[in-house]
Amino acid sequence: MEKMKVSKTEDVIENMMENVKEDRRPLGLYIHIPFCVKKCDYCDFLSAPATETMKKRYVDALITEIKGSGSFYSTYEVQTIFFGGGTPSCLEASEIERIMKAIGETIRLSRASMEVSIEVNPGTLTEEKLRVYKRAGINRLSFGLQSANDKELKNLGRIHTYQQFKENFLLARTLGFQNINVDLMSALPEQTVESWENTLRTIIALAPEHISAYSLIVEEGTGFYERYREGSAGYRLLPDEDTDRSIYHLTKEILKDNGYDRYEISNYAKQGFECRHNSSYWIGIDYLGLGLGASSLIQGVRFSKEEDLQKYILLCEQGAVTLERDKPDQLVDSLGLVRDRDQLTLVQRMEEFMFLGLRMCKGISKREFNHRFQKSIKETYPEIIDELVEKALLIEDGDLIRLTDLGIDVSNQVLAEFLLE
Repeated sequence: MEKMKVSKTEDVIENMMENVKEDRRPLGLYIHIPFCVKKCDYCDFLSAPATETMKKRYVDALITEIKGSGSFYSTYEVQTIFFGGGTPSCLEASEIERIMKAIGETIRLSRASMEVSIEVNPGTLTEEKLRVYKRAGINRLSFGLQSANDKELKNLGRIHTYQQFKENFLLARTLGFQNINVDLMSALPEQTVESWENTLRTIIALAPEHISAYSLIVEEGTGFYERYREGSAGYRLLPDEDTDRSIYHLTKEILKDNGYDRYEISNYAKQGFECRHNSSYWIGIDYLGLGLGASSLIQGVRFSKEEDLQKYILLCEQGAVTLERDKPDQLVDSLGLVRDRDQLTLVQRMEEFMFLGLRMCKGISKREFNHRFQKSIKETYPEIIDELVEKALLIEDGDLIRLTDLGIDVSNQVLAEFLLE
């Protein structure tokens, strides 16, 4: 598949909408692969190691779900596909190819410009896998590196070294992958500003098209929580607030100086290489999640899938899932996979428009708010916007409202202001 290259984030979004024929709605498709070689100590995602037999049974079940849901897609055209996890690259390449084949046989795809991403981890990739991915239509790789420092990788519980990542990255280039993201993580135990800068500059030298830079969050229920929670002996090993802030600002400056535009709070890309799949979440395009625990948002209805692996497989093995055409609020789920179905209220939809859209550095459109909700944004938020502009946390620029640099620094507090209930 040819990769789509455009000049600005705005063009990415417009292209996603215009590429879809008038009688079809755009759709992002997320495929969850809940397996990994080893659970990382900081990870709270729905993933775990598994036997090869279990992985194959899961893929069979996933394909059953894909094929059984076919009638649901008749009014949609898939613009993006994202294989996430877990570690999708820990599956045999043939299994990924089977999944892609099932999608292609079942769902209407925007083949000419479709973005198809897969998360890959060093230590799980081979030349054969990369060749099969390319043959199957995958045109974007997302490497879960996290750090170029082997000591920091070991502290995180990663199974790879920086050298393994570099070899995998260069192999992907040799095989023709021209759209690559690298995930990096800051605020790690014993990390310094200097070690973070070295990681950034080391990765920039490889010239990936996209860099995601996240700050570590110590989540309850993880190995990290026991070691590094506030009040524990390990807590002092985490960078202090000043160091974390220095890292944050350094990231923006170094990446900007090297041609990476910040288009979302934690994401940077060379011109034309913004992640279209993730952008679809932030701008409110419908997305459908398939697989264990996968989340969806279709026509204002949010729902997720069964999170117990054994139960998910058994339910799928009993037959096919069907979703009644054009009635997402009356989902017919013959296998009982759907969980936590919730019809969003008008208030919830307006809130999400604001705090997801404002994650994008270009901001949100007042006209689009009015178009979607038949209500002006100033009528909905009569004082909040003006107050945040006065505090230099927001900028009003014609039709657009966006966070300032200061607003991004305290984005959690700013976005919370747009909760109406």
